[in-house]
Amino acid sequence: VQLVESGGGLVQPGGSLTLSCFASGVVLRNSHMKWFRQAPGHEREMVAWIRPGGFTEYAKSVKGRFTATRDHSRNTVFLQMENLETADTGQYQCNTDDVWGQGTQVIVSS
Repeated sequence: VQLVESGGGLVQPGGSLTLSCFASGVVLRNSHMKWFRQAPGHEREMVAWIRPGGFTEYAKSVKGRFTATRDHSRNTVFLQMENLETADTGQYQCNTDDVWGQGTQVIVSS
């Protein structure tokens, strides 16, 4: 099992980014797929969770702005982030069970 994230970058407040996580060796419809982030000086926190049945949950801080989806044909999960805030800055990682991706950096700054 391997998870590879991409799509991070520098964006201005109010902007949008979509992160991708290619999941090899994972059957998405049977797996809990989660997005975490860690901001400088803060603990890692879960921001989004796609359950095997497709139901999603979000951290209060991102609800209404972030959307997690999955594409079975590409074995990829996505995190669409809109109306980004400086507090969204951090290293974003994809996770399933005890497997973690290397992460992708998101910087929200003017």
